[in-house]
Amino acid sequence: MTIYQGKPSKKFTGGKLKKSRGKRRYEAGREPTLTRLGDDARKVIRVYGGNTKIILMRCTTSNVYDPKSGKSQKMKIVTVKENPSNPHYVQRNIMNKGTIIETEAGLARITSRPGQDGTVNSVLL
Repeated sequence: MTIYQGKPSKKFTGGKLKKSRGKRRYEAGREPTLTRLGDDARKVIRVYGGNTKIILMRCTTSNVYDPKSGKSQKMKIVTVKENPSNPHYVQRNIMNKGTIIETEAGLARITSRPGQDGTVNSVLL
């Protein structure tokens, strides 16, 4: 089923809006990726303008930046600790931007969008 991101056909009061035109291809959306903890899996998809986007389906490592030393290194993700967007994502180990993960170096907050960028970047807390 397609996700439509254009204007609705009804007002917030429930009244109908008169449509000036039909739906457009660029108004189509897609299902959320829901990047999980597990063996690395990526998917390359075609996006608007013929460009490509790398979707991260599953991941085990993160590029962790340490603000004290100013260096970043690749570390293993142990588990998902907290997710401000949806508390149920913690049980399912789903990662998105803002998620707090536990790494080998300690707790870190994800700063990238894994479902859009194809990588997990994070900053130590």
